[in-house]
Amino acid sequence: MTSKTIAILMPGDMGHAVGRVLREYGHDVVTCLQGRSAHTRSLAEAAGLRDVGTLPELVTQSDMILSILPPASAIAQAESVVAALRETDTGQGPVYVDCNAVSPATASRIGEAITKAGMAFIDAGIVGPAPGKGATPRFYVSGADLSPMTALDGQGIDVRAIGSEIGRASALKMVYAALTKGTWTLHTAILMAASRTGVLPELLEEYGASQTAALTAMRRMVPRLPADSARWAGEMDEIASTFADAGVPSGFHEGAAEIFRILARTPFAGETRQTMDANRTLEDALAVYVDYLDDSP
Repeated sequence: MTSKTIAILMPGDMGHAVGRVLREYGHDVVTCLQGRSAHTRSLAEAAGLRDVGTLPELVTQSDMILSILPPASAIAQAESVVAALRETDTGQGPVYVDCNAVSPATASRIGEAITKAGMAFIDAGIVGPAPGKGATPRFYVSGADLSPMTALDGQGIDVRAIGSEIGRASALKMVYAALTKGTWTLHTAILMAASRTGVLPELLEEYGASQTAALTAMRRMVPRLPADSARWAGEMDEIASTFADAGVPSGFHEGAAEIFRILARTPFAGETRQTMDANRTLEDALAVYVDYLDDSP
């Protein structure tokens, strides 16, 4: 194995875990914590990531950059890296891998900016939990030269090449998350409607008799959604855009984005995955959620 200097932008819940396993496989994993929150800094420290201080320094030192952050920030992040490259005296920048939950159109826009600046670009979509939290995450990748990413296969992540066309990896991520996160918002919407119409106890009793798998999923996920809701709203926007571009009605996932925005206004949205109340019940969560249905952003 040839070790590389790999940058993680930004080391959130997924990013810091990916950085940790890559470091465990012998890579020098760096990041830039300039202007980042105390929570992000603590995750980076826990993963053993090396803070290089500034984006130009990160661009200079890195062989490859993995962009892993909320999708609404994906374009701005790429533009910041392009600007940082211009500040350096390097002839060619590192390979840039956009791992964000964005539409194929957004991935293409990012790829165009990156390649115009002189960097190689790989489109990637992550499916599965962060390393160390269950099954190994799958990194679906597409692009002209995928060897920088396929070289990492088996090093804490499962890399799967799916073609040379930019946007294929993002498309797969979009239609996958359309089911998972889309289902969670559907569950939440149904339950809030039941609560507002006064039939929640009866509905839960009926689900317990006839929809046990769905009820189990509701009890497991619905109380936990606010901690990620702000960034997942942006992901639903990207999914809606993907559907619209494919000629498929996009209204369902536009509604899903609105459900996440409602949850992002609740007090629970200030939690992180590390600090959320694991004892909060479905009923406890819904009692708060419905109070924010009429709350203007």
